[in-house]
Amino acid sequence: MAWYLVEIRYVQEKVAEVRPKHREFLAELTANGTVAVAGPLGDGTGGIILLQAEDEAALQEIIDNDPYYTDGAVAERTVREYKPVLGAWLPDGSS
Repeated sequence: MAWYLVEIRYVQEKVAEVRPKHREFLAELTANGTVAVAGPLGDGTGGIILLQAEDEAALQEIIDNDPYYTDGAVAERTVREYKPVLGAWLPDGSS
């Protein structure tokens, strides 16, 4: 399993109408341990999700099913693998 940091920039005209479905989607991923943290940026232009996936193909499948993506609310998306070392949410022995 690997951690990935996904940053999106919103299509402002779409984001408000899609947000409830997006948050429901993320709530399910949080409940099953896939998402560690997610939320909008302070300036409202986009958001960040830190999530875990088996590999990049599995990650792509997850993020391509996000309602923000499927419903056209994503203007731009960047993905970077992330290697967390410290944090209260990390399981013992992660580092």
